[in-house]
Amino acid sequence: MSDKYTALWVSHSSISAFLQCPRAYYLKNIYKDPKTGHKIKLMSPPLALGQAVHEVIESLSEIKTDLRFKEPLLDKFESSWKKISGEKGGFFDKETEYQYKKRGEEMIRRVVNNPGPLGELAVKINMDLPYYWLSEDDNIILCGKIDWLKYYPDTNSVEIIDFKTSRHEEGEDSLQLPIYNLLVNHCQNREVTAASYWYLDSSDELTPKKLPDLKEAEEKILKIAKRMKLQKSLGKFDCPAGEAGCRACRPFESVLRGEAEFVGNDNFKADVYVLNKSSKDRGEDSKIL
Repeated sequence: MSDKYTALWVSHSSISAFLQCPRAYYLKNIYKDPKTGHKIKLMSPPLALGQAVHEVIESLSEIKTDLRFKEPLLDKFESSWKKISGEKGGFFDKETEYQYKKRGEEMIRRVVNNPGPLGELAVKINMDLPYYWLSEDDNIILCGKIDWLKYYPDTNSVEIIDFKTSRHEEGEDSLQLPIYNLLVNHCQNREVTAASYWYLDSSDELTPKKLPDLKEAEEKILKIAKRMKLQKSLGKFDCPAGEAGCRACRPFESVLRGEAEFVGNDNFKADVYVLNKSSKDRGEDSKIL
């Protein structure tokens, strides 16, 4: 029986976490701190950078085309950066923060100088979090936010665009586009005719991607989601690397052991933590010359 309040909600990030390490998936998406009743979230400089840049760009889709660049984007970025400055963004020294902020400013300048699709018509899905029933029989919902939908008035169609702030390219086996293609097809009525990534750190232009087959994508995603639901019902989320843990789950285990620093709550009331590098990792704080 389908019920969205008891359904398993899956997304690109939760599926990726599950495939990487079921224990990491559990700690990121299911576990709640018994003391606060909140989920836990780890913030780091790369995540902080992505959050600030995405916040600026995604805000443009809410604004009419001719007014999008009326307020300087670097001013918007400055406001967004304040939310994750210092320890809130996992920055424990000014030089590291300076370097990340500089990268963010360069990405925003790239967008200002080469607005591309951001200066053209866009479609905004009228849902805070787009979702649809992946399987009502299995009580599973697929959800996710799409960065940008470029609108083609001549064909009344859309192009999926995802902004990348990482220096690494998305792998060919990534499930991101298959999931986004499913969501856009189910959450609005226009045909999806194209998909692209925009690597803001290195390119002035979009990188076109092949549109994934919808039927094949749905079958693949549902198969993984059923595994997730089964393990949730069994309460069994073991790390493939054993008790020592892996790169994906070890940082969250540090939070549970009280080794992380609490820096506040996000918009969804999750408890946000940062992991401070040890003095050994950071090197000596001074040297004699």
